[in-house]
Amino acid sequence: MPATSPVFELVCGAQSYDWGKLGKDGSKVSHFAKGLPEFEYDGEKPYAELWMGTHPSCPSKLLKSGEDLKQYVKSHPELLGDKVVQKFGDDLPFLFKVLAIRKALSIQAHPDKKLAQKLHEEKPDVYKDPNHKPEMAVALTDFSGFCGFRPPSEIASFLDKVPEFAAVVGSSVADSFKAKFQSGSPSEEDKKAGLKEIFAPLMKADDKLVKDEANKLVERVKQDGAGLAEDERELVKTLDGDFPGDVGIFCAFVLNIVHLKPGEAAFLKADEPHAYLDGDIMECMATSDNVVRAGLTPKLRDVPTLVSMLTYTSSPPSEQIMDPVGFRSTKHTTLYDPPIDEFSVLLTDLKDGETESFDGIEGPSILIFTQVAGGKDSATLKWSQGEEKVHREGQVFFIGAGEKVDISAQGGRVVSYRAFVEA
Repeated sequence: MPATSPVFELVCGAQSYDWGKLGKDGSKVSHFAKGLPEFEYDGEKPYAELWMGTHPSCPSKLLKSGEDLKQYVKSHPELLGDKVVQKFGDDLPFLFKVLAIRKALSIQAHPDKKLAQKLHEEKPDVYKDPNHKPEMAVALTDFSGFCGFRPPSEIASFLDKVPEFAAVVGSSVADSFKAKFQSGSPSEEDKKAGLKEIFAPLMKADDKLVKDEANKLVERVKQDGAGLAEDERELVKTLDGDFPGDVGIFCAFVLNIVHLKPGEAAFLKADEPHAYLDGDIMECMATSDNVVRAGLTPKLRDVPTLVSMLTYTSSPPSEQIMDPVGFRSTKHTTLYDPPIDEFSVLLTDLKDGETESFDGIEGPSILIFTQVAGGKDSATLKWSQGEEKVHREGQVFFIGAGEKVDISAQGGRVVSYRAFVEA
């Protein structure tokens, strides 16, 4: 394959974090990474993330030459396309990942661009770049996560139902919140103010008080369910098992619990609270690693920043799920198009014997094969200068700007995800 081919295979890095699924438990990350050169599989090790892109913390490399992808696209800007270079510079503006989640990630939010620049200037050792980090998650398996604030009326009902929650935020705060939101039709501004009034004291509550009340709640849940729905009961027990006495347990009463089926997606805007809870997902984000954390984590918690940065908008869980659409002239491809410039994602799902043909996209893209049901060589990726037989799930390819490609299935179902940007 010529060095300047517009399509080439990548070697991507697997990250091991404590919250990742163990290899022996079917982590998609370890499954996809098994065919990579120099990857050493350990069934007892947590494999959390597969990174596909140019982020310096775990940059991808060209399989054939071992060259760093970031340096390669700098040397070959035609792979990015003129419009993308003019708008974003000589680098990929997105980072594509596979996540395999065994236990909850931190209660967190990502700063918008203005705040990211400020945090990077003030604390460059913690916030290591000046970019924002909007994210989108597409479920590979059944997935659950915290995503955005519950409507205030729901939170008010929990203050009645869960006295431990009321005790942590304080009785005066709880009574005031219930008086405002148990009836009537409050304005959006009143809702936002109320959510901040309840969330700030929760996140700033005394650690011993939180632990004591969490222990009481967990005991009640185990004894008689504490009047909670099954979803909430199981989550309280799971979070307490992984993070005993943590304030994040009470976030089950403040944040939406969102469930995604495979192929469903949620977009996580800047300055919105969220936490992935369990499942395997494709994740795409702007190229940044800025995270403001405040619960369910042993890492640094920046509660003042989190409390001050959030938008405090609220909506039911159903409104967190994106509506995918068809993609241009394709027949078997779904487009997930969040309201940002840095990325969109395509899901292509082919039955045996089907082919999908893509016109050139005016920007770079990264493609991963997540299912190749027919086994080795049962999927094919073709482009103007050649083709590659896909011999395993988890193979990743870079596709340069403007390049037409075909994906074919021969022998069984073939599923791929493709992150791309157009200016």
